[in-house]
Amino acid sequence: MIGFPVRMVVLDIEGTVSPLAFVHEVLFPFARRELAGFLVRHRDSPAVHRALEQIALDAGQPPHLAGNPPDLAVDAVRAGWVTHIQGLMDLDAKQTGLKGLQGLIWDEGYRSGELKTVLFDDAVEAIRAWHHAGVRLRIYSSGSIAAQRLFFAHAVRGDLTGCLEGYHDTTTGPKRAVASYRAIADAAGLPASEILFLSDVTEELDAALEAGCRTAWVVRPGNKPGRTDRHPAIEGFAEIRLS
Repeated sequence: MIGFPVRMVVLDIEGTVSPLAFVHEVLFPFARRELAGFLVRHRDSPAVHRALEQIALDAGQPPHLAGNPPDLAVDAVRAGWVTHIQGLMDLDAKQTGLKGLQGLIWDEGYRSGELKTVLFDDAVEAIRAWHHAGVRLRIYSSGSIAAQRLFFAHAVRGDLTGCLEGYHDTTTGPKRAVASYRAIADAAGLPASEILFLSDVTEELDAALEAGCRTAWVVRPGNKPGRTDRHPAIEGFAEIRLS
């Protein structure tokens, strides 16, 4: 057991509370498969138009869609967007617009019942136990806040959103930027030293540690290999004792 004297735990998602395989073999392929049809079905949706505008901004293009959204009913126009978005998916781009659009697509899958979130059992048990003990819990992931809420609301082992007080995505800042973790601490109204950040990515942990947070490196089956002496390594949340 490793003890952490903290009042809040901030959790990464992919490879930390959920297997990499679920994200990469279920969620991402679903978004790719449904993309073209989704753009047809929701061609007049303001939320979709906002996501496409942000995708253009993320690519460094000047704002141009506001008030003049693309006509997604035109095959050539839609095909151009599909090609560009699939290219971003191929790169696993951590961009706000892409993540927002993926979240909109996943929303359909969750609401239809086709998608159900797979979480590590120890993560579910820890989240519930920590919440019951009065520990504050937030999520920090590159996926959009809307997608994060869906993710935890539709878990196989039940809705966990009642245990979570807040969510952070790329609108807070890049996950490898020190300023992002300072912003999370400010938003929570806590000193960074009273926050534990759990992630499988050591570069993220390095940034959180530099911001003053406590950190632990989550080593799960299927995660990318690596070694670090800066963060205690855990293979499950049962190894953590909060005080």
